[in-house]
Amino acid sequence: MIYSMTGFAAATAELDAGSLAVEIRAVNHRYLDIQLRVPDELRMLESPLREAIAAQLARGKVECRVGYAARQSEQNPAQLNHALLRQLAQWNGEVRAVLAEANSLSVADVLRWNGVLESAALPADTLAATVLDLLQRALREFSAARGREGGKLKAFLLQRVEQIEILCGEVAPRIPSAVAAYEEKLASRLNLALQNRDDERMRQEISLFASKIDVDEELSRLRTHLAEMKRVLEKGGTAGKRLDFLMQELHREANTLGAKSVDAEISRASMEMKLLIEQMREQIQNIE
Repeated sequence: MIYSMTGFAAATAELDAGSLAVEIRAVNHRYLDIQLRVPDELRMLESPLREAIAAQLARGKVECRVGYAARQSEQNPAQLNHALLRQLAQWNGEVRAVLAEANSLSVADVLRWNGVLESAALPADTLAATVLDLLQRALREFSAARGREGGKLKAFLLQRVEQIEILCGEVAPRIPSAVAAYEEKLASRLNLALQNRDDERMRQEISLFASKIDVDEELSRLRTHLAEMKRVLEKGGTAGKRLDFLMQELHREANTLGAKSVDAEISRASMEMKLLIEQMREQIQNIE
């Protein structure tokens, strides 16, 4: 299966002490870059969280966020942080000593101050297994979402591959007549330009130039690269870097096809190919 590097998934659990949530989101990236956002009390889970993510993902900028919201109840009431209260009282007095007209802190102001109300300590040992279980659930959903998006990308790329193959099929029959027409045109011009012409030398020059504008090799390499693209897409797995390399090769051959063309239709086909290749290149940046 082809996987997209972009996606989002979340898993939640309701516990007696509160609610726990694990979120995973990712965007495309050249390498695997994992960023963790976890409560301080669960820092000991960073290594297993990172290992679990790395076991399933090969590329992408991944953010994993673990959130815990304690549930207030009679058995688990919030507590005042008395040390912070004393600090606020001291600051309040110092500020008013300098600015007598300043308003004193109200109770509401104090209670809204970050850290004044403390919940019971996070039961880390109890939550650790739940966090890892939620991560696995989120990763399964995440992989499924990436797979669905990867399927769409695969269909998009195969459609463009088919269009380029059609263009190659249209170009191939035009090559002999295009070369012959150009030879005739060149010979006519040389006949007018040369008073003492050397027919044998002229034929040699025309033959040499005709070989330079022959694009059979470019078409052959284009078909080879397109066949390899289809093989990689059908095989699946981590394919983004290989597909990106194939885009470079396809663009080189399509560009050479246009540069060597002496026929308007072949030039048009070359431009169409490069447009399709660019469309594929943009989408391949999202493939793992």
